[in-house]
Amino acid sequence: MGRYTGPKGKLSRREGVELHLKGARSFSEKSAIKRKPYEPGQHGNKRRVRLSEYGMQLREKQKVKRIYGLRERQFKNLYEEAVRLSKVNNSDKGYELLKLLERRLDNVVYLSGLAASRSQARQYVTHKHVLVNGKVINIPSYPVKIGDTISLKENKLAPGEMFFKTPLWISKGKNGAKVEKFPDREMIDEGITESLIIEFYSR
Repeated sequence: MGRYTGPKGKLSRREGVELHLKGARSFSEKSAIKRKPYEPGQHGNKRRVRLSEYGMQLREKQKVKRIYGLRERQFKNLYEEAVRLSKVNNSDKGYELLKLLERRLDNVVYLSGLAASRSQARQYVTHKHVLVNGKVINIPSYPVKIGDTISLKENKLAPGEMFFKTPLWISKGKNGAKVEKFPDREMIDEGITESLIIEFYSR
């Protein structure tokens, strides 16, 4: 499966918001979007073109894919699973999609402060540095469950500083973190308008 290896700062500039793809740099004044708050490319600093309804849906989908570091097929599969769960649980498709994204192991490692970015968290997982309930799990998409404890094989791998608060659905301890519950919608603070994504795939 392919993965994006280009400049991550350009992705934030393309979406017009900070996607926090560069760890500590994303929270500093050296952030690409703070230094160049316009789209990348030769004509990026010209006036933005007003997007159509489809354009807004597409950009929202692309933004969320880039935040969580997913490819199109992975994201589409998650959407289809969210549709299935919404029917089973009689709940909102958008919320089920966000919950699936938040429950990914690489995302929980990042939100717990055990990695500086989601891409670093994914690398830790695939390189077998992450333990779930004391056992090595090397699948970044592994869906954590309530009560799971997440830790690193070596505590020195964790970043020395955290630039955001740990979400309320995760309790952080000295040597790791524990999933206390699944996140409510208001606990997912990534500036996402999930209804646009549902509309995109429902066309």
